[in-house]
Amino acid sequence: MFVVLGALTHSGSAEEDAPTNSRPWDEHVLNEDIDFDALATSNEADIDRLIALGEKLFEGKFTKADGAGRPEATQAIVPTKRRRPVPDTFQRLAGLDANSCASCHNVPVSGGAGDFTANVFVTEGFESADFDTTDPQFSNERGTNALQGAGLIELLAREMTADLRSQRSQAVTKARLSEQPVTADLETKGVSFGVITAAPDGTIDVSRLEGIDYDLTLRPFGQKGVFASLRQFSVNALNHHHGIQASERFGAPWTGTADFDGDDHDDELSPGQVSALVAWQATLPAPTRMADLPEAWANAAKNGEELFSQIGCASCHKPALPLDSLVFEDPNPFENAGTLRPSDVDMPIRIDLGTLDWVKALPKDEMGRTLVPLYADLKRHRIADAARDTLGNELLSQRFVARDVFITAELWGVGSTAPYGHRGDLTTLHEIIDAHGGEATEARKAYSALPEDDRQSVIAFLRSLEIAR
Repeated sequence: MFVVLGALTHSGSAEEDAPTNSRPWDEHVLNEDIDFDALATSNEADIDRLIALGEKLFEGKFTKADGAGRPEATQAIVPTKRRRPVPDTFQRLAGLDANSCASCHNVPVSGGAGDFTANVFVTEGFESADFDTTDPQFSNERGTNALQGAGLIELLAREMTADLRSQRSQAVTKARLSEQPVTADLETKGVSFGVITAAPDGTIDVSRLEGIDYDLTLRPFGQKGVFASLRQFSVNALNHHHGIQASERFGAPWTGTADFDGDDHDDELSPGQVSALVAWQATLPAPTRMADLPEAWANAAKNGEELFSQIGCASCHKPALPLDSLVFEDPNPFENAGTLRPSDVDMPIRIDLGTLDWVKALPKDEMGRTLVPLYADLKRHRIADAARDTLGNELLSQRFVARDVFITAELWGVGSTAPYGHRGDLTTLHEIIDAHGGEATEARKAYSALPEDDRQSVIAFLRSLEIAR
């Protein structure tokens, strides 16, 4: 596998000019960098170097010398100053709450999910992020999602976004030419996102859209489905959890200063270092299925997989979505302002995931597309109601997504990621299935109506979907 790669360089303050990366006892994490400007040279190099740096950054324990801490900044996505100085560096509420990405993402391997003890507290996400209480009026408590297969998920979301926007453009063109309103069903990869109506003047009625933002951008990351890319997810998390600010959002072009958080460390994380983190996450192997199961388990799982579809679970937890291109580009072409965008660089990093053995092993459809077995549809759904409110118990919306609406969870590693639910407070697969309401009510009722042996078969099937160690 190859990537357009810049030079690896040492970074550090003037007083740290000694080559700290030559000391085997060095505690720094941010002592290597990638010069993103060097990408313009179009040199090809083995991607292993890029991934290795990303793994080091993901698993390394950030220190104050790296810039960990944000005494004058909040955890908010939009660079926001605190109302008052933070009393403690680590406080588990508005952060800091971790030294390392792997502090939370570690079940059953690095990059995986996290137990209830790794829960974090998040606000609506923009500016209201300075709080020191667990009162649900001020924050939502969330569990840790697994990142395995995330590169394929982002590629699916990009293709689906492009497809939906193309359908919108076609409707607008038809309306303009016909001088009549044109109604279009929006569907991509077998997933329906509702209906739009384009008027001859170019305006669009989006009132019947389903499970996606009005801009028709699929945002597959986060339990509410509000982050479009691993890059945005990483930049947010680095500030939130570690107090490490990426210069592409917190640097002088956006904030007027190289030290927005006031910890005497300028431009703490470069665009190249963020790209290394993205590359490592994007190439994490997708979850798989347990091999060599006992005969009783194998038979039950086979029956459970059939029942899973029959009772309606697969209408949202789709067994697979087809992917046309396996070339992952960073930055994401649909990236938001405040995160590096294609227009900000001479050329993107390109990683051909199709050269990875675990990707080659995935099945293909009759059109040669890779079938990504994620057991999800990358769409938001209302999954709680008055009768079943466990999954709708948050008081704060996030990025304008209603409190009882969440993106469909990918189940392809669910056998390895207990506990369950967005708060990680449901201990078994039966509990999380039984908690489904809203749009999932009929499927949940069908599951509940099954004989006990058949319900156990569904559980056996789900338990067979694992993140390999």
